Amino acid sequence: MRSATLRLLVIPFAIYTAWLLETFLLEGSMHTFERFDPPGIFLYTIIACIITGIVAPLLYIRNTFISGAVNMFHIGFRSLRYTLLACVLTCSIGYGVVLLFNPFGTDRFAFLNAFILILPSAIASVMMCWVLMGTHVQAFVRSGGAILSISVGIMVTTVLFGMTTFAYFPAFLQQDVLFSSVIIGIIAAFFFFAVREVYATILVVAVCSVFSMADRINPLYVQNAVPYVWMSAVLAVSALMGIHLYLSRNYMTLKIPLT
Repeated sequence: MRSATLRLLVIPFAIYTAWLLETFLLEGSMHTFERFDPPGIFLYTIIACIITGIVAPLLYIRNTFISGAVNMFHIGFRSLRYTLLACVLTCSIGYGVVLLFNPFGTDRFAFLNAFILILPSAIASVMMCWVLMGTHVQAFVRSGGAILSISVGIMVTTVLFGMTTFAYFPAFLQQDVLFSSVIIGIIAAFFFFAVREVYATILVVAVCSVFSMADRINPLYVQNAVPYVWMSAVLAVSALMGIHLYLSRNYMTLKIPLT
């Protein structure tokens, strides 16, 4: 029991805490989203989003793959066909919502720029809150049954995502800001545990975060296509896809037919 607690709860939470601290130091305390600082966005993406937010969970998840605690299905890396279907449906619904409720009015290009700005953060958030913490918490309580593990997973990941507010916007610790983060966490948690698809969950978190953070993003980010911002998004997506390819080649989950 002590070993399982350390392996499935303590170490993943330590990784999550380190990511949260780096996010605060490189983004929250520097107000990188609120003031126009493209090099700061790039540095924050490389260190907090890619190295700690994407690569670090992978390095630890490899150990729990070997132990059998989690597998490719649990962490949401699915087949190409399933991923494309989930992403197309998610994009279709998201695009409809944007057409109706775009926080930037009729300027869809502004929404796209805001989406690209937030995308690396959304990838890191999903990797930390759901791929790492959510799946390991579920593995810890799995003996209690599916209903218990899913319920605990939803509650824990919602709280963890809500806590990211303190790292991203420490200057805006108001009730409405925390409330919107919790709502996004609930939506993303239900979506992830129902669909089990990483890319689609990232789309959900990114789109919802644009609505939540629209008034706290520097207008220069949304009015212009900033090279540093787009480069950061490309690197973050490339890192995620590289991890997916690596896991697919080395830790494929095989279905054994019953006889």
